[in-house]
Amino acid sequence: MSENTKSKKTRTGSVVSNRMEKSVVVRVERKVKHKLYGKYMKQSVKYLADDPENVCNIGDIVLIEECRPLSKRKRWRVKTILEQAV
Repeated sequence: MSENTKSKKTRTGSVVSNRMEKSVVVRVERKVKHKLYGKYMKQSVKYLADDPENVCNIGDIVLIEECRPLSKRKRWRVKTILEQAV
């Protein structure tokens, strides 16, 4: 039998808010090329991520990983903190 292990989706973004208990808001930015004009524009999406140890601070660069639904909007979990905010 062959093993089919799906890798979970990951995103890298910065923490925008940490006011909640065990949760953070992470903004993930990406560059998208305009169809007509060819100019690259920034698009951002905010994800609610689980932070069980409450270690993330505003401005941290974090790696988030997809997980099962933890609440109504929380479907991501903080995997690692890549860069601490000053």
